[in-house]
Amino acid sequence: MITLRQLEFALAVDKHRHFKRAAEDCNISQSALSLGIAELEKQLDTQIFERNNKQVLITPIGQDILTRAQRIFSEVNDLTTRAHSHQTPLAYPMTVGIIPTIAPYLLPKVLPALKQHYPEFRMTIIEQQTERLLEQVRYGHIDTAIIALPYAVDGLHTFEFWAENFYAVFPQDDVHAKLNSIDSDELTTANLMLLGEGHCLTDQTLSVCHFDREEMKSSFSEASLNTLIQMALANMGTTLVPEMALDQLHLENQNAVAVPLAEEGPHRHIAFVTRLNYARVDDVNLLGDVFKKAFEEDAKQK
Repeated sequence: MITLRQLEFALAVDKHRHFKRAAEDCNISQSALSLGIAELEKQLDTQIFERNNKQVLITPIGQDILTRAQRIFSEVNDLTTRAHSHQTPLAYPMTVGIIPTIAPYLLPKVLPALKQHYPEFRMTIIEQQTERLLEQVRYGHIDTAIIALPYAVDGLHTFEFWAENFYAVFPQDDVHAKLNSIDSDELTTANLMLLGEGHCLTDQTLSVCHFDREEMKSSFSEASLNTLIQMALANMGTTLVPEMALDQLHLENQNAVAVPLAEEGPHRHIAFVTRLNYARVDDVNLLGDVFKKAFEEDAKQK
């Protein structure tokens, strides 16, 4: 009989493309992992991996088997979480993915409220770009992800809990810092600097400001948002930050001025994303409620 443990071994090799690292990931010896995979291939009467001294390759039929194995693991994870869904809310740990243009600004606002209301809840944070997080949600590697919409999320559920606008960053002595708002044409003349491709903040900026992607391509950067902010404050141009980042921006940079966009908002919506059959939808909705209330309280204090 094929076992879940054998499938876990095969998926670990697929992930690492290296038997030793896969064995370490599964907390077993390399020989035990190789034996388990050999037994799996014997049971299936099919070769999944091609092995040599330099690399691990996957056979065409092996790729199909691994895709199906990943779906099986996702279903098993959902079965486990469904068994716990009747328990006290947020009684079971959760792994949450968050994109880099949300995580450092959202967490300081919501974690104190989460700790206050659900002190026993354990949440592991994974910070990656949107496409990678959606892939991990689909395959059951993480429970849910917090992303910015609009974004293509075919085959997934979204639970929106906040919406916000974008602001352009300038030093106090910049002529644009005196504006009540700034439009797309003024952003172009101010040398708008954007994050690299793959960051949804860049895609949403292009959409909100009606910029042509090819024309703005020279402005793309592999730098982090914080680096672009520092470049803007050094009079090298401007960049856009989400509204939730303003507190941290002004706290860390006394010279910073944030000018709102003239384009109609909200410019992005913040949402949880889950699989269609995810068992802990009630917990995700509960987290969304806690986070929304935390944002509302933060807004009242300003």
